[in-house]
Amino acid sequence: MPDLTRKRKKLLITGASGFLGWNLCRIASKAWRVVGIFFRHPVAIKNVQMIKADLTDFKNFQQLFREIRPNAVIHSAAASQPDYCELHPSESKKINIHSTLYVSDLCAALSIPFLFISSDLVFDGRNPPYSEKSPINPVNLYGEQKVQAEEKILESYPESIVCRLPLMFGYSKGANENFSSGMIRSFQKGSRVQLFTDEFRTPVDAESAAGGVLLSLEKAKGIIHLGGHKRLSRYEMGVMLQELLNVSPSLIEPISQKEMSMKAFRPPDISLDSSKAFSMGYSPLEVEEGIRQMVKTMEIKV
Repeated sequence: MPDLTRKRKKLLITGASGFLGWNLCRIASKAWRVVGIFFRHPVAIKNVQMIKADLTDFKNFQQLFREIRPNAVIHSAAASQPDYCELHPSESKKINIHSTLYVSDLCAALSIPFLFISSDLVFDGRNPPYSEKSPINPVNLYGEQKVQAEEKILESYPESIVCRLPLMFGYSKGANENFSSGMIRSFQKGSRVQLFTDEFRTPVDAESAAGGVLLSLEKAKGIIHLGGHKRLSRYEMGVMLQELLNVSPSLIEPISQKEMSMKAFRPPDISLDSSKAFSMGYSPLEVEEGIRQMVKTMEIKV
């Protein structure tokens, strides 16, 4: 029997062991030959070739890139914790800006599609909801680094695609956990969680987000927003999860951003207007359904 996978195009995904990257690799492998790049956290994904590499080691990565010979690249690797970026500006800049531009340049040299994962944190949270044409004004270093990467990519390689993603939730077996799966672990232990009541996003489950990214790789141009349908705070999401799991409401402590010490400032409301993506065919799950699917995937009895 002929090996049909050889006829598929090859997709390189950086940050493959991250929360979004894991979902991207898993879903993309249905249509592509996927090569996933990870740095610290090795994971095994069916039908995906995983390679350990340091994206900031430009010389070695260039050689690896030539050996892989991808037909397209999704760059999801990042130093994505705002507090880390504030505390480590030079290290995070090397990852979030320098390595991003280097990968973009490699794609430009071959004229292959390059898709960059950006964030809703490029906005200041004062005039939501934000469309792709809204003015950018980041309030923390992570957001500033994403803005710089966006601008430099689109200037040097205008054919690039920039997907701005919101707060994501869900479960990725073996990959990095996120706040929602961590919240479930806390509930299972009977531990209280503190959740902001005054930070609003348009959250989306990571599987829907990954589907939107792959759709954007096929259809989008320039900047596109991949937010969810509903504006919610982390506290409201926590209540949804608490009610679904039927745990005590006392396990959730509502808290204001002002009550918690953080190195990086968080904007109050960075809800995204994703109508452009919706018209393209992007159809994320409603948050309630996404939460139910997460609980089902984690095999938690409710």
